[in-house]
Amino acid sequence: MSKAPRTETPSPAPHAADRHDLIRVHGARENNLRDVGVAIPKRRLTVFTGVSGSGKSSLVFGTIAAESQRMINETYSAFVQGFMPNLARPDVDVLDGLTTAIIVDQQRMGADPRSTVGTATDANAMLRILFSRLGEPHIGPPSAYSFNTASVRASGAITVERGARKAVKATFSRTGGMCPRCEGRGAVSDIDLTQLYDDSKSLAEGAFTIPGWKSDSFFTVRVYAESGLLDPHKPIREFTERELRDFLHHEPVKVKVEGVNLTYEGLIPKIQKSFLSKDKEAMQPHIRAFVERAVTFTACPECEGTRLSEAARSSRIAGLSIADACATQISDLAGWIGGLDEPSVAPLLAALRHTLDSFVEIGLGYLSLDRPAGTLSGGEAQRVKMIRHLGSSLTDVTYVFDEPTTGLHPHDVQRMNGLLLRLRDKGNTVLVVEHKPEVIAIADHVVDLGPGAGAAGGSVCFEGTVAELRASDTVTGRHLDDRTALKESVRKPTGVLEIRGATAHNLRDVDVDIPLGVLTVVTGVAGSGKSSLVHGSLPPGEGVVSIDQSPIRGSRRSNPATYTGLLDPIRKAFAKANGVRPALFSANSEGACPNCNGAGVVYTDLAMMAGVATPCEECEGKRFQPAVLDHHLGGRDISEVLAMPVTEALEFFGPGEAATPAAHRVLARLADVGLGYLTLGQPLTTLSGGERQRLKLATLPQPSAGGTPRGEKGGVYVLDEPTAGLHLADVRQLLGLLDRLVDAGKSVIVVEHHQAVMAHADWIIDLGPGAGHDGGRVVFEGTPADLVAARTTLTGQHLAAYLGA
Repeated sequence: MSKAPRTETPSPAPHAADRHDLIRVHGARENNLRDVGVAIPKRRLTVFTGVSGSGKSSLVFGTIAAESQRMINETYSAFVQGFMPNLARPDVDVLDGLTTAIIVDQQRMGADPRSTVGTATDANAMLRILFSRLGEPHIGPPSAYSFNTASVRASGAITVERGARKAVKATFSRTGGMCPRCEGRGAVSDIDLTQLYDDSKSLAEGAFTIPGWKSDSFFTVRVYAESGLLDPHKPIREFTERELRDFLHHEPVKVKVEGVNLTYEGLIPKIQKSFLSKDKEAMQPHIRAFVERAVTFTACPECEGTRLSEAARSSRIAGLSIADACATQISDLAGWIGGLDEPSVAPLLAALRHTLDSFVEIGLGYLSLDRPAGTLSGGEAQRVKMIRHLGSSLTDVTYVFDEPTTGLHPHDVQRMNGLLLRLRDKGNTVLVVEHKPEVIAIADHVVDLGPGAGAAGGSVCFEGTVAELRASDTVTGRHLDDRTALKESVRKPTGVLEIRGATAHNLRDVDVDIPLGVLTVVTGVAGSGKSSLVHGSLPPGEGVVSIDQSPIRGSRRSNPATYTGLLDPIRKAFAKANGVRPALFSANSEGACPNCNGAGVVYTDLAMMAGVATPCEECEGKRFQPAVLDHHLGGRDISEVLAMPVTEALEFFGPGEAATPAAHRVLARLADVGLGYLTLGQPLTTLSGGERQRLKLATLPQPSAGGTPRGEKGGVYVLDEPTAGLHLADVRQLLGLLDRLVDAGKSVIVVEHHQAVMAHADWIIDLGPGAGHDGGRVVFEGTPADLVAARTTLTGQHLAAYLGA
């Protein structure tokens, strides 16, 4: 990597003069922090840098922000605290000068089908009020336009039992805008009956094919066979019309089976309650697979997917219904609102226009208000959370951001920088965890953690200005101006993947050939159609493997060792060395400590106070029975091995007394993807999106020493921003891994904004020119050198600036 020409850093505001203008941290020990002490100036923009796993998040989120929120919660009554999240005090000696912390992180919004971009902000609420005032015909209050509110009408006596007060008569009516057919979800489910039972068999012969429905279960199979409503010995295909109706749709009714009172109801409502009402991501894999086979979702035919009742859809303002408004691209909706002139609702129009303009300003103008919140990326979710803070009148609060530029094109990073500076200039303290040099460059103060990751990190290596960071000898300082040069020659494709007439989302009948056997980077501004092209338009049956940042399914007992299969050769090695069974070295099986069941901690619920997780007294947090820890491999017991970082374990299982080639190969792959700092037993629930993607990447079939791929030849790997969360020093390592995959015969397609990855590509497909309906076109296809030479797109201009061309 070359060094970029240095750019002048904006002159920082004067530093704080005394302790009252500082956030002082002393003796912070959360996770891997080593008695860290820092003094952070208030009302300044401070950027926290360091390699992945160095302790940035532990200091900023786990210590400073966590203690601020905990102290605010303590100002409420015990009753109110009972309804709030329980927060434990972070492990720190002194925290002075804290102000109210507002955390704007990348946690994805819940996948609740009722949550949309509009409901997650104030936009939907304001639209409902607007339509209740100006909509024609007038259909009622704001709730009449809400797809989350059903219409209810009732009357009668309501008895109020309060002392001697008499019963009162009451009638009430509530008008809601929920579509009655889909209950405001916008989609209806259709169940494939062939996946529920074999109609050639009778109930007595075991007709049900539903996972977990055992023939001797009172609550599933036997309640149907012995209810008296059906003939258990008749094949289902021979049921009369009434029998089939009773079998599939009967309302709940009490029946007796061998003297036990049970509830019988039709099979379809039973399945809906048992499976469809639950979070699919939390299901066991075989149950989830059954649901995906048996249930299909289609747009509701009554509301056409709008979620709203006919009355709500009939009310209009200037020709638009509220459903039309929510489906309109936000940048266009802002213009429509600006064109409305009605003095009676002028303050409402001004507030709504400000909210919609904030979406545009933050680079989310391509969204629509009816976009399901669960479909937003981590970066998009973080920017949606920022909306409510942009116009806030609050000052002297602490805003905490976690890589706010994730998912942003270089063109949009400049705009994000402006927003961060604007928050600071209003008199707020802004703390940002970030890797991008463009964001580090605008900092008033920089705190660099390290020097390494995991056990090798957790210390403050540098505090000061950006200019001082550049002159320092820290890892961040040395790599701050690194630039990846263009390749002297690019690979030649071995074929192409043809995409023809792609129209997913905002794509405009796109025709494009994606070359095979090379490293292809798909880029463009946020919302230009990159994901729609790569994830929604690739032809099926091409061996495409998508490696994204979605959560890895598993419990808090899952860790890198279990997920990658690394634990199997480790257990076998321990078993062989000690002449015992491999299951003895599993904390989820025979070797588990009986007191904590192998969890290592005992959880105590303290009601409205923060729950406590204390190390198990029996195993001292090691998770295993004492007898298991008497067995050693290379002088270490199994708990000590699971506490090792990947880099240490790589050496431990290499040539020597504990040599285990199968384990060494897996560990080498983990190190290759930049996860050398993770401990083998770290819970998967603690990993970031970028770490999850790199862990998935490490489990793929890898090239052998001779360059021939293991497993299936060929194959197409699709990666979604693999540089997310990567330090500048780790980007080169990632590029080397991508090169090895391509050289081994794989085709690698990367959706990415990082200029280092663009410069290293063999082929670039640039989408745009803008976002939403202003995008959806291929604006460039070719090599990185041609893109820089042409400079006809935003990407080309920014890549040229990055390279100093």
